[in-house]
Amino acid sequence: MLFVSDSAKDKIQELKSSGEIGDEHFIRVAVTSGGCSGLTYDMDFDTTDKEGDQVFEDNGVKIVTDLRSFLYVCNTTLEFSGGLDGKGFYFNNPNASRTCGCGESFSL
Repeated sequence: MLFVSDSAKDKIQELKSSGEIGDEHFIRVAVTSGGCSGLTYDMDFDTTDKEGDQVFEDNGVKIVTDLRSFLYVCNTTLEFSGGLDGKGFYFNNPNASRTCGCGESFSL
């Protein structure tokens, strides 16, 4: 399962209300090789389902990932932090044994 925090849900609703993304958009999450810790998160808004997608809905938000990435992000929560010290969207991954200083990459 993938989870969506209240703060991330609120930001996604704000983006939809402002017209920056449409109601048909959902969150697509992937994990790729790279970054200083070995693995990097990739998050985007998408409208097209792909074969093999793992589809979840939490807190009223549809979140999709491919099966390989799901092995790395199982039980992860999408968070949002705004303001001057905010990170924007980020992942709270209980599977990560190490993260880099910027929070963009991780290792298991």
